[in-house]
Amino acid sequence: MENTRVEGPYFDELRVGQVFDAAPSVTLTDGGAAIHRAIVGDRLALALDEDLSRRVIGSPGFAHPALVWDTAIGQSTVATQQVVANLFYRGLVFRRAPVIGDTLRTVTRVDGLRQNTRRPGRAPTGLAALRITTVDQHGRAVLDFWRCAMLPVRDAGRTDLPVEDLASVGVSDVDGPAGELVAGWDLAPLRRTAGASRADGLAAGTIYEVTTGDVVSSGPELARSTLNVAKVHHDAEAAGGERLVYGGHTIGLALSQAARALPSLVTVAAWLSCDHTGPVREGDTLRSTVEVEDVGALRDGAVLARLRSRVHVVEDRRPVLDWRYLAVVA
Repeated sequence: MENTRVEGPYFDELRVGQVFDAAPSVTLTDGGAAIHRAIVGDRLALALDEDLSRRVIGSPGFAHPALVWDTAIGQSTVATQQVVANLFYRGLVFRRAPVIGDTLRTVTRVDGLRQNTRRPGRAPTGLAALRITTVDQHGRAVLDFWRCAMLPVRDAGRTDLPVEDLASVGVSDVDGPAGELVAGWDLAPLRRTAGASRADGLAAGTIYEVTTGDVVSSGPELARSTLNVAKVHHDAEAAGGERLVYGGHTIGLALSQAARALPSLVTVAAWLSCDHTGPVREGDTLRSTVEVEDVGALRDGAVLARLRSRVHVVEDRRPVLDWRYLAVVA
């Protein structure tokens, strides 16, 4: 009998326009949210308080944004099981806010391919720009964004690999759509619960230094619970001897620390940029600074703030994340 290898595609096995739609749909549950909270933390009042969620968005069970994007990214890894690294995310904007009980389905499409410059002594790799579209059980858009994955080349002898320019893939304005997320929300109850930490005192140029670090733990558990099948998060041999932590793990901890600095942070509406500047491994302790880059008025006293979280490993001061995002602050 012939053996069949069960593995995701390599760079040279992808083609532009190729669609991956076989990832299982995922229903967001209280249990899944609790597991996610235990691993990356959650201090967003809207995701913790069902009565508050009912008063603000009209329904209990507001789903934490990091749980939603981790699920979408995890579903997209059917295309990137062999991933070496993720280079960028673009155009990530919440089109609507899911609640516990909603079911997410994600389709991943290859939008661009570029072979990397070959260097002596290094295995050849290439970049795949992927469009990730996530909808709920009613077909309503939740997320529609791009990420760029670096993948190894299986056939090193090939000379016909694509060399497309990926600079314009996924470049879009996120400010307008980001503000639309909360168009139908009643933000007044959030203002009343925010106390002294309300958005009134938020000013561009302010930097918050979060002095208490968070240890990185349960990396494979987060990957498994979000359907992330990238080998480097599960298999130490595939990662060169030590497993790498999924990048969303670091982002989730950064958001938890940002909510510690800004207790009236309501939710993340969009990402402006996200650069993983260094690898993260289990056992690392992470600290961050949160910079307020700009503040724009929404309504009811709430604002849409441009925030920048820079995260480093405490043990050696090594930077590992530079994440800029738009957050609703009450």
